[in-house]
Amino acid sequence: MVTHIVMIKFKEGTTKDEILEIKKDLEALPSTIEGLKSMEVGLNFASSQRAMDLVLTTKFDSKEDLKFYATAPTHEAVKVKIKKCAEYTRVVDYINE
Repeated sequence: MVTHIVMIKFKEGTTKDEILEIKKDLEALPSTIEGLKSMEVGLNFASSQRAMDLVLTTKFDSKEDLKFYATAPTHEAVKVKIKKCAEYTRVVDYINE
């Protein structure tokens, strides 16, 4: 099993509606992308300066499935919205052993 985690820090001025739209769009991906086994999207409530605003955790059977997900048209459409609003992102990919 492969786990893919993305954390997003949104730009100052990004509205709650924009963030909720991105969350909704992300949560719709499992129904459109074969090989995406599970997805969890969470919004941060902590006020720590080092806190990120959104976290996405996805699971795949293989690295190939993750590669397919990365270039899927529905995923690409969400990435456009994220890039518009994100100050920066962080990612971790690992194999569950």
